[in-house]
Amino acid sequence: MKKIEAVIRVEKLEEVRESLKKVGYPGMSITRIEGHGRQKGLVEQFRGREFKVELLPKIKIEIICKDEDVNEIVECIQRSAKTGEIGDGKIFISEIIDVIRIRTGERGGTAI
Repeated sequence: MKKIEAVIRVEKLEEVRESLKKVGYPGMSITRIEGHGRQKGLVEQFRGREFKVELLPKIKIEIICKDEDVNEIVECIQRSAKTGEIGDGKIFISEIIDVIRIRTGERGGTAI
């Protein structure tokens, strides 16, 4: 099993969710986060004064899936989250040792 964590632009959330739903992966956790990478924030104006916004709002999507589903999910996220501009985000993939469904006690792939 794998955990896919995708950090994407806020405005791309609905497009990514719809895209994942269409290919059969509706289950995910979504967290609103702030951060920056190479983009290093941006400069905005407020009441005639400039100020730098260093931590930009982003969305983190977390999906636990079977090993054989990873490539399809990653491609789906890439396709629907990409704008071609700096700040599109990142996708991280890590190994999951076990999953336990609290309600039934199921373990492993059946608990996903």
